[in-house]
Amino acid sequence: MGYAGSYIWSLRQRVGSRKLLVPGAQVLLLDGSGRGLFQQRADSGVWELPAGACEEDGDFADAAARELLEETGLRVAREDLEAFASLSDPGVHTLTYPNGDVTHCFALCFVARRWTGTLAPGADEVRQARFAPLATPPHPLHPPTAVVLSLFERFRAEGRFQAR
Repeated sequence: MGYAGSYIWSLRQRVGSRKLLVPGAQVLLLDGSGRGLFQQRADSGVWELPAGACEEDGDFADAAARELLEETGLRVAREDLEAFASLSDPGVHTLTYPNGDVTHCFALCFVARRWTGTLAPGADEVRQARFAPLATPPHPLHPPTAVVLSLFERFRAEGRFQAR
């Protein structure tokens, strides 16, 4: 879909850059070697996980699968998404975009190990995408992504859902 015409876009037409509370999803896609898929944002140059906002009449898994497809060209089935954490800490996940829009994001974080398709970054949002070891992700790393990676490490060590 892209930003124009999205639910968030329609809200922005009414409230301008005012802080919005936005539910969304992030996807940590792991390859067979345990490396994660990272993408470099076209607007700021930081590296992050594929992520985005929920749309009307959708849920977190819908957002995860849709954003992964839009941003990377890869498809993931709902049943292959495993929720491992949520990130809603306003000190970490309040974002100001280059155009001045502010969002406090409430993200459900998923891990997936199976997908289909060929990696083809969405040119309007992503400069490039690549798999990298979780311990040495590309830099500069988006601060919320660093937190999500630490939540994933705790999830793997403790075997339980993480929240921050």
